[in-house]
Amino acid sequence: MTIPVVVTARDWRRSAVAGMASYLDAAAIVTTGTALVLFQDALGLDAAQIGVLSSLLTLSIAAGALTGGRLGDRFGRRRVFTVTMLLLAAGTGLLAAAAGPAMLYVGIVLTGYAAGADLPVSLALIAEEAPPGAAGKLVGLSQVLWFAGIITTQLLAVIVGGLGTTGGRVLYLHVAVVAVVVLLARLSLPESSRWIASRDALATGDAAVPSGPGLRRLLVRPHVTPLIGLIVFYSLVNVAANTTGQFGTFLFVNVAGSTVQVAAAISAGVIGVGILVALVFMRVVDGTNRMRWYLAGALCFVLSVAVPLTFGITVVTLTVGTLLGAIGGSLAFEGMLKIWTQELFPTLLRATAQGTIVGVARVVAAMAAALTPTLMTTSPQLAYAVLTGIVVVGLIAGYLVGRTARRHNHLLEDADRTARDDAEVAG
Repeated sequence: MTIPVVVTARDWRRSAVAGMASYLDAAAIVTTGTALVLFQDALGLDAAQIGVLSSLLTLSIAAGALTGGRLGDRFGRRRVFTVTMLLLAAGTGLLAAAAGPAMLYVGIVLTGYAAGADLPVSLALIAEEAPPGAAGKLVGLSQVLWFAGIITTQLLAVIVGGLGTTGGRVLYLHVAVVAVVVLLARLSLPESSRWIASRDALATGDAAVPSGPGLRRLLVRPHVTPLIGLIVFYSLVNVAANTTGQFGTFLFVNVAGSTVQVAAAISAGVIGVGILVALVFMRVVDGTNRMRWYLAGALCFVLSVAVPLTFGITVVTLTVGTLLGAIGGSLAFEGMLKIWTQELFPTLLRATAQGTIVGVARVVAAMAAALTPTLMTTSPQLAYAVLTGIVVVGLIAGYLVGRTARRHNHLLEDADRTARDDAEVAG
């Protein structure tokens, strides 16, 4: 008989407060894309500077993910995600008050680094404190919050977009205020009990915890194989996701001959679909049919780039592709990565692994983004052929790694260890 998993209001609150990292990540990225345009006249920004600042945000997020995860494994989840919220509030506050390009550069670096560093640590805490059998559902909540960050920022941009520089300041101020609220809410969250148990076990020489935190420990068996597999999966699929997300309007206007208004309307509808599918993901990810849902999402993702490749780049094919990509992305992309990294790596390497994977993928995305506009303009069919090929390879890598996650679920091992420690203390 299967014992039902009980998720309490406290579990939901903790997961929402920690998962706001995804909201703030999305809000910071979308805000920057709009605010820099609003700042360009008053602050004297040219196209090259806007491009550099946009790339700097991506690279700063990558740097934050690469280092923040390691710090979280070494010093604890709570310490790191408290500092990251302070940095994020400071960075976006600086951007909201920017009087010139120099303040923008400093603010972008602080904001990007803080957002990147916060993500792997906050997700690790959610998974480690989740009731057994509910980690996927609670980690999946972060995907819904990520969509919420996009929608809220876009709606706010509609309201303040006509205010010029003031509108840009309001957009950044929104992120700063939310960061402060999240910081205050996080002050009441305790440290991950599983991280504490693993740290203490390592200190006492417990053979069940053979390795402590450190990037080098990920590069040996048995961790190196899933690490490489997930890097291939996330980096390659992310190139396609980033192309449709970052350059969707560009493709509708400059390749399909449509308008910004049409692209914006389609994007809003697709985000709504993405939220609905993300809610479905939360219901099924902890079940026995997880990989079947992954395969269904993978098929949708492949079709999302194969349709424009096969039938040409038109408003219709881009719309169909965007819709399929939203479905595929919710079932077979970042949400799966988040739960797989929790299951495939032990506590003292968990945040390091996820930060490394996300960091490498962000760098790859930044490099690909530099070439995408030119390739899409000069040879769009070739661009989609390349995207189709790399998506297929990435999704195959994800399947090969993901199907082993349940058999090597370190979260369950962590729960057993924590329960033993609690029993010893009670005894």
